[in-house]
Amino acid sequence: MKIKLLLCVILAGCTFGFAKEKADVRDVTGCLSKGDSAKEFLLTGNDGSTWEVRSSRVDLAEHVGHTVTATGVVSNATMHNMKEDAKDAAKDSGMKKSDAEHGHLKVTDVKMVSDSCK
Repeated sequence: MKIKLLLCVILAGCTFGFAKEKADVRDVTGCLSKGDSAKEFLLTGNDGSTWEVRSSRVDLAEHVGHTVTATGVVSNATMHNMKEDAKDAAKDSGMKKSDAEHGHLKVTDVKMVSDSCK
């Protein structure tokens, strides 16, 4: 009995030890558009995801209408990552997963990919 319990603990430790870590900092490539307020913008990722983005470091307004790669910190990263994990688990059990993820990103750097969103 003790051996079975020990084996379960070891297997659980291995499972959780090798779980995929998601970064709090992400790179998102897509089209940048104006948001609802003066300092808010919407980044529609090439994968269909949408991100409400803000920045105190980068002038996002000069990139509206451009395809950009934005690097930033995910707001409420723990909850956002749990939501992504739940979608992945649902997909693994046969449900269709939509890539239409939605999140909030505090942008620290922007690189222009294209001067249009084509």
